[in-house]
Amino acid sequence: MPMFRISEVAALAGVSGDTVRRWVDSGRLAAARDAHGHRSVDGADLAAFLRADVPEDPARQVSSARNRFRGLVTAVHRDGVMAQVEIQAGPHRVVSLMSREAADELGLDVGSVAAAIVKSTNVVVENEPARGQRHG
Repeated sequence: MPMFRISEVAALAGVSGDTVRRWVDSGRLAAARDAHGHRSVDGADLAAFLRADVPEDPARQVSSARNRFRGLVTAVHRDGVMAQVEIQAGPHRVVSLMSREAADELGLDVGSVAAAIVKSTNVVVENEPARGQRHG
């Protein structure tokens, strides 16, 4: 079974290295020290931890899509009918083509927060709802 360094665990879990160290220090995630004193996590232990500790995603209650890329809108190119929206979600750049009307209704502008939802070959983009509001 592969062993993962703290930085690799952090990248796989989508958290900081400090968060992983807190998990290890609190006993939530088992780790061993290698010959150089660096902590490493067994792949099977990491898989079990990630399966058991998945935070509940409230958007999953209204969507069957599981691949969500929440990020910052970095570019919006509009013409008369269509819009091209670019989202930088961590290391991922997601580009979506949609109607101009949809981009306008979602208020997608450079600097706004949005999520790209990928299901098969389709990408759905939604805006970040204001606190206390639900998507309609």
